[in-house]
Amino acid sequence: MGAMTHNLLGGPPPTELPENVEAREALDSGVDPVEVAARFPEYPDAWARLADRAFDGGNVIESYAYARTGYHRGLDQLRRAGWKGHGPIPWEHAPNRGFLTALHALGRAAGAIGEDHEAERCKTFLRDSSAAAAEALS
Repeated sequence: MGAMTHNLLGGPPPTELPENVEAREALDSGVDPVEVAARFPEYPDAWARLADRAFDGGNVIESYAYARTGYHRGLDQLRRAGWKGHGPIPWEHAPNRGFLTALHALGRAAGAIGEDHEAERCKTFLRDSSAAAAEALS
């Protein structure tokens, strides 16, 4: 975990997910996200990339399923990192980006199938977790 910053408003400290160097390097070197997800099923970024690829290909239900998987894998890791269900999840910490991207993808796919409550929940959760992520992914 990186250097802790103190929140002067008394809120929870930022949560930073651990780095998975092997999975990140595989994705960055062009290994298909299907292979990375199969090898590292706990790695949210592989699921987020699959969600984006499916959505871009017009496969909204598949995108939803991939995004939901990445979202839940990320929640599991956040809880293990001490997250209590709220508080900052900084976009600036690169290992957090897979979870935040999966959260965005889940909301996007939910909106595309008319699941408006879920789409709005995801949008609010993303904005509350990281304004920088909400801006970068919009």
